[in-house]
Amino acid sequence: MSTHNFFARFLRFIGIVLMALTGGLTLLGGIGTTCAALFPANYESMAALAPFQWLYILFVLSGIALGVMGIRATIMLIKGAPKSYNDALVALVLGAVIGFIHIYASRALRGSSMPVDAVVYATVFTLIIFLLFRIPFIWQGVDFAKAKAEKNRPAAGASAILVGVMTLTIQYTMASTHTWDGINYADVFNTSMTAAGLALALFGAALFVNWKKALALFHNPAHALEKR
Repeated sequence: MSTHNFFARFLRFIGIVLMALTGGLTLLGGIGTTCAALFPANYESMAALAPFQWLYILFVLSGIALGVMGIRATIMLIKGAPKSYNDALVALVLGAVIGFIHIYASRALRGSSMPVDAVVYATVFTLIIFLLFRIPFIWQGVDFAKAKAEKNRPAAGASAILVGVMTLTIQYTMASTHTWDGINYADVFNTSMTAAGLALALFGAALFVNWKKALALFHNPAHALEKR
């Protein structure tokens, strides 16, 4: 299969978008675990976690770190960096392992592990897709290191837009698992979440409308801003 084959480009598109969404969801999940890590005694359903506060602080830190790793791996995939695929695999495998530990601990301590389940299932699904990419005849065309960033422009734009939309709506999609006594505890950091979501969505749109300038900003922000 050729690297420029439509099917190969489509698979790279799917891989990059899935990696971006998984990285974004992992990052937001790590940030969202803060309530259980820092204030477990404030919520009746989280009270059982109080003696293991140190463990949930580790889950917060690891979730944020894995999210950053996933987003960085996505950027490397888009750029076609030589080790981008391996970086993505490392982030996904670590995310799955730590995620299942998180699920087991939460179910054992408080009888429920939502919403971390959604993050882990997304991670495992993306990991399976990336492992399937390594099937020899598929990998000949998908190999991210052989594709130039310009060819991955649609995937980069779609990824930024979708992660932006996810950031803007996370307080609503996670409301069912974060609402106690009528209060939606997922509805926090409104200013920063809105700013980040809008910035990502606008950047994604710029990749489609004025992709050359957007890619220049993506590769070298300081140089691109100087030229303006």
